[in-house]
Amino acid sequence: MEQRIVDLYDTFTHGGIDRRAFLDRLAEIVGSSAAAIALLPLLQNDYARAETVAADDARLAIDTVSYDASGTAMHCYLARGKGKVKRPAVIVIHENRGLNPHIKDIARRLALEGFLALAVDALSPLGGTPGDEDKGRDMIASLKLDETAQRIAAAVPFLEKHPESTGKVGAVGFCWGGGMVNRIAVIAPDLKAGVAYYGAQPPASQVPSIQAALLLHYAGLDSRIDAGIPAYEAALKANGKRFTVYVYPGVNHAFNNDTSSRYDKPAADLAWQRTLAFFTETLGAPPKV
Repeated sequence: MEQRIVDLYDTFTHGGIDRRAFLDRLAEIVGSSAAAIALLPLLQNDYARAETVAADDARLAIDTVSYDASGTAMHCYLARGKGKVKRPAVIVIHENRGLNPHIKDIARRLALEGFLALAVDALSPLGGTPGDEDKGRDMIASLKLDETAQRIAAAVPFLEKHPESTGKVGAVGFCWGGGMVNRIAVIAPDLKAGVAYYGAQPPASQVPSIQAALLLHYAGLDSRIDAGIPAYEAALKANGKRFTVYVYPGVNHAFNNDTSSRYDKPAADLAWQRTLAFFTETLGAPPKV
């Protein structure tokens, strides 16, 4: 697919233009409105491909749980191996469409690796993630980022005290969720580790507050997010923070999302193995499932 189409879709999905303007510009590129409408399903996420770990996998225990964030109930998808064994815990933070089937699958993948995985629905205060991802994106855009970061950060003490947790908590997030990992690293001193996939960086002035070790994955073709790498990296270095940056050449934003047209399996597989190794190093080796 032409890179200019991918870039245009990225601008649309991140609120740079509305749906009408997106379709008009796409029609200009592909030659007609009919061609643009026909191409749209190929650009959108295909959740039929989301289930790499079955939702009813017999090795896993799955629950819907909630925790309190200063009076707001945050609803979550909790996945872990069966058996009351203490495990390192990981908060999973979704993209800008909400807690969809792909993110639940990410939680199950972590659970199969032995972690206690809690996928938070950031849209809980608005009634939860809707079935329409365009509506979900609009709802995400209406959230106040600082308030939402505080609500997600409240998952850290919830997991620290969870009876199946070792007390060590990390977080992984993707796109909007990657930016949230960076935000909660600033405000949650008990967070031990954060993995941000192509996430927006916090202001350099906030970096001194970060206590967590960070693993930062970026897509080489993601100029919008990559523009913030140099300042963030410089601030992390200047403040003696523990971090690693990987830029994956030739791949787009959302390269980890295997339901997306921008998915890149080699980069996704490499980043995932690095993520698992990082969590094992920083949170402790999880028990086998």
